[in-house]
This record gives sequence, structure tokens and C-alpha cells, in this order.
Amino acid sequence: MSDTSDALEVAVAVIVREDRVLLAKRPRGKKHAGLWEFPGGKFESGEDLGQALKREIMEELGVEVVSHTALMDISHSYPDYAVNLRVAMVTEFLGEPHGRENQEIAWIALDQLSEYSFPQANQAILGRIAELVPG
Repeated sequence: MSDTSDALEVAVAVIVREDRVLLAKRPRGKKHAGLWEFPGGKFESGEDLGQALKREIMEELGVEVVSHTALMDISHSYPDYAVNLRVAMVTEFLGEPHGRENQEIAWIALDQLSEYSFPQANQAILGRIAELVPG
């Protein structure tokens, strides 16, 4: 197990539109390739959650985050590394999301999320959004 003190700090966006959530598929050649995840990425030095979300979501999806609410923090250790996920729910954004890094994206109904495979660290997010988002 990896030490969480040197964990990757990651901003994660749960992007909601009506009763659907936006997922992105991990591309080949990256850890957890082929699994679905909530979009986001690593914090840069000095960024807060809002800054990291805005930058990462623009880079990955080409949309501007307008409104977000901090949802939860998750620390998870994989065998070879650890992550600290800072998760936010994005309820307002400008633009239409598209995979700017050639990743597949999809709007998934909440009652269909269980049909998708996620990295282990995302399991707590799935449980939390089921409680919060009307579906």
C-alpha cells in the first residue's frame, strides 16, 4: 500500500445535468485504462479547488465551470500510488462538453451508473451522488 502523505492531489468534478452525470473513459496507456471516471486532474502548485476544477475541466472537456459545491474528500491507496480526491459537484457550466484529449465521454443516467466500471477510489463518490442527485 502506498503512503497517502505523498499522494497525488486530484480535483474531481461530478458534472450534473438533470438526472445525468458526465463520465469520461480512461484512455489506453494510462492507469486504470478502460474504466470510467468523473473528469478532473491533478492540482497545480498554489491552486484551490475552484481554480483546479476550472483549469482541468476546460483542458479536458472545453467547458467553463461556473458554479460548484465541494462534495467530499477521499484518500485512497492503490498498491503503487495514493490519491487524495477533492470532489465537487458542478451544477452550472458554459459550453458543451467534448473529449478534448480524445477520451470518450458520456452522459449517464443515475440509475445506470452501476453498469459502468470505475477505479476503486471512485466508489465512495457513486454512493454519495446517489444520495444527493434526484433521479
